[in-house]
Amino acid sequence: MDARPADTEPSPEEALRAFGRFYTRRMGLLEHGFLASNFTLTQARILYELATREGLVASTIARELGLDAGYLSRILTRFKAAGLLEATPSTKDGRRAILELTAAGRAAFAPLDRASQMQAAELVDGLASSDRSRLVRAMSEVRSLLEPAIAEPPIRLRDFEVGDLGWIAHRQGLLYHHEYGFDATFEALVAEILVAFARRPRELGERAWIADRGGATVGSVFLMRDSADVGRLRLLYVEPALRGQKLGRRLVDACIEGAREAGYSRLVLWTNDILSSALHIYQAAGFTCVARKPHSSFGQEMVGEDWELAL
Repeated sequence: MDARPADTEPSPEEALRAFGRFYTRRMGLLEHGFLASNFTLTQARILYELATREGLVASTIARELGLDAGYLSRILTRFKAAGLLEATPSTKDGRRAILELTAAGRAAFAPLDRASQMQAAELVDGLASSDRSRLVRAMSEVRSLLEPAIAEPPIRLRDFEVGDLGWIAHRQGLLYHHEYGFDATFEALVAEILVAFARRPRELGERAWIADRGGATVGSVFLMRDSADVGRLRLLYVEPALRGQKLGRRLVDACIEGAREAGYSRLVLWTNDILSSALHIYQAAGFTCVARKPHSSFGQEMVGEDWELAL
């Protein structure tokens, strides 16, 4: 078989296998004892579950870690023989046993936990703050793509921070290009709006709400000043993976409430007729379309729409 050309993007399968090789080497997972201990990686993972959760039974551990029941049973038997684990019959189902680490078991887990924390800290120690945020976002994205049903951290709305300007311009530029064919002039416009926002004092009654999930930016909306009485909603966006979960409406509602707190009597916005999801959100929030005008922008022919909401 011919080798793949060096300038060709690797397939997802190739990239995943390469990352697996990198990760196992970097984390020392190929060593005989996990983190220089007497435990294997699997044994250490089971200890972690037992140390951090209550009311576990063997079937739950096997299911969630994808372990063969017989293999898990042998590990648990060794833990019991070493005095690390005790099993108590469940009060709800006598056929099941609640598994708990003994004092010796917790003492055995403690150095593993500390070593794992130190290893992770050493790996990210040389990264700048912005790169740490990129790492968190990237890992969250990988998990959400490969295991969509995994329990995700809650989404919080935070203030605008250093690093948001470039990230939001980048994401909106890419999303609107892929979904609507917008060219680079749209990303430039987003960047100009963000630069103006970052340079102006917040005392003007301007504010941002950045949707953050586990360190990953998944949406945003901005409140900017048109006049002493009029605020403007700008740059609403939600990551595709989060659409359908009412995050867009949550961001718009936060902007409306922020406009009221700032003392504006009206909140206005400009959008385009092709952005049907956003239009639905604005209409549901009480906005009314007051003007429509065809225009040619961002490499597309569209109808621009002005919407407003009396506060």
